[in-house]
Amino acid sequence: MNKIINILKERKSIPLDKFIDISLYDKKYGYYMKKNPIGKKNDFITSPLISNLFGEMIAIWCVSFWEHLGKPSKIIIVEMGPGDGSLCSDLLITLKNFKNFFSCLEIKLFEKSDKLKKIQKIKIRNKKVQWIKKINDIKSGPIIFIGNEFFDALPIKQVYKKRKKFFEKYVTFSKFNKKLEFLYKKANKKLILDIKKHNLISNDGVIEYPIEAIEYLKIISKKLKKYNGGLLSFDYGYLNKKNQDTLQSVQKHNYVDVLSNPGNTDITSHINYKLFSKFLIKNNLLVEKIVNQNEFLQKLGIVERANKFSKNKSFKKKAEIYYRLKRLLNYGEMGNLFKVLFAKKKSKRFSLGF
Repeated sequence: MNKIINILKERKSIPLDKFIDISLYDKKYGYYMKKNPIGKKNDFITSPLISNLFGEMIAIWCVSFWEHLGKPSKIIIVEMGPGDGSLCSDLLITLKNFKNFFSCLEIKLFEKSDKLKKIQKIKIRNKKVQWIKKINDIKSGPIIFIGNEFFDALPIKQVYKKRKKFFEKYVTFSKFNKKLEFLYKKANKKLILDIKKHNLISNDGVIEYPIEAIEYLKIISKKLKKYNGGLLSFDYGYLNKKNQDTLQSVQKHNYVDVLSNPGNTDITSHINYKLFSKFLIKNNLLVEKIVNQNEFLQKLGIVERANKFSKNKSFKKKAEIYYRLKRLLNYGEMGNLFKVLFAKKKSKRFSLGF
């Protein structure tokens, strides 16, 4: 918070995406840079922590996709934003059972936070795993990019449209109220052209422009076209609605004001999957239909796996397995809120899970 106030004393206001970037990723004050936010006792929980069956299903999907690619002698899994390392750990446990795949495997973890990197390195001790600072560091393939709640934590811009006029959302420090506040400034021509180019303008209201996610999608598209492979992404998101404000902040599993405690709360936004899909297609990738997490995991056989896993277990253990499964699949929880996107280099279709 102090860093943001100091910046605002100098600049008076900063764009929303800059505010999010400082709040989450500043090396000293950023939320992800100084703490582990994931877990029951922390701020939020992710699918890999709910059930290791989630990681099992993704591992099986990766093996199937590798077979679809013709069983290349090398396959790289890149996990973007690996959190506390739970997903990578579960992938390794399952993938060891597929010896031919495992012998070809390299795993690269793309992580910005040194704090989270330390946690990951304690949990993951395997020569197959390396940490990378940039996606551009990858110089071979094929590559399977995996992102679980990666894109929703990237900075966005918000533009308010009213009667053909466009105003960008900024953050300022009110000396009168002694607190952070939002304000709108006339949007510059480049920003207006960008949101028009991505077909984000419909009715009046809030337009969200995922400026950083688009840059990552550009890099990923180039890598997939050059080295082959695919992108598998799980995130909060929507398919049909346009012009909505999805910016939110969470602390201790409860929603809080985005401006209330920057640097100490998670800030996310929902993914506009129609935009992502159109962008990837425009970059010459094939996008399978986007499904919810329930459909994806059920098509991969997660219920059958849970039934097999729970055999000969105590009533208490069985109840826990199915309770966790329900959280992953239930429409009121992660089952429908989370969407799954898969994009690959144009060639023969691969629709497992879709």
